Amino acid sequence: MDVGRTKMKTLILGLAVAFAQPVHAAEIKFVTEEYAPFNYSEGGALKGIAVDQVHTIAKRAGLDYSIEIMPWARAFALAQTQPDHCVFTTGHSKDRDASFLWVEPLLKDEMVMVKRKDSPVAASTVEEARKLRVGSQRGDFAVDILTEHGFRDIDLAANIEITLGKLVSGRIDLMPTSIKTFQMMVKDGKPVEKAMLMDGQIYGIACNRSTPPEVVTKLQAALDDLIVEGTQDRIFASYGLPPNTRTAANEE
Repeated sequence: MDVGRTKMKTLILGLAVAFAQPVHAAEIKFVTEEYAPFNYSEGGALKGIAVDQVHTIAKRAGLDYSIEIMPWARAFALAQTQPDHCVFTTGHSKDRDASFLWVEPLLKDEMVMVKRKDSPVAASTVEEARKLRVGSQRGDFAVDILTEHGFRDIDLAANIEITLGKLVSGRIDLMPTSIKTFQMMVKDGKPVEKAMLMDGQIYGIACNRSTPPEVVTKLQAALDDLIVEGTQDRIFASYGLPPNTRTAANEE
């Protein structure tokens, strides 16, 4: 009888220890692309408005994590198909909603259609823009917006730098991008100017559907705190940009 009680106590103790362990111990792999000012590499380091936020909230959530930059199409596919992968900075659309678990907003932004500074092309409406050569990046949220607005023959590149090169060289007439990215281009002396504003969007972290809910909850709570305490706006300011609550209309 004593032996039975000892075995039972040992079993109960073992179960208690097992349940006391963290439910999720795997490393979360955050993947992103070269897309300043949100996520980019400089001097061998990863930085940007979104990268800084991801570092901060992942640490506050107590996660083991890594951040890697790669072409957007690959990053997006990994988050769709591989456990423990999250992709950012991802536009949250109706089509994408059910494919991921979301942590947001890393930013609220509007899209802008950009043209080369000395370009004679005029496009102040979507109808006018559809008649011109428009380029973007494979898998980019901007492609979804263009498609929704009836654009069909979109010139696709692997990353935004290639698309920008095509614009500057005259191979395409227009490219859609975030208004904050456009502001960074102007700040960096790129020969571009605004042609027209497009739809606004919320951007966040899109995690594989198998990501444990408690991980997503911890990340969201950490991001909520970041916003409430003003740290998110200070991160924007550190890159010379207005707060996340500022709209394109205010920036005119």
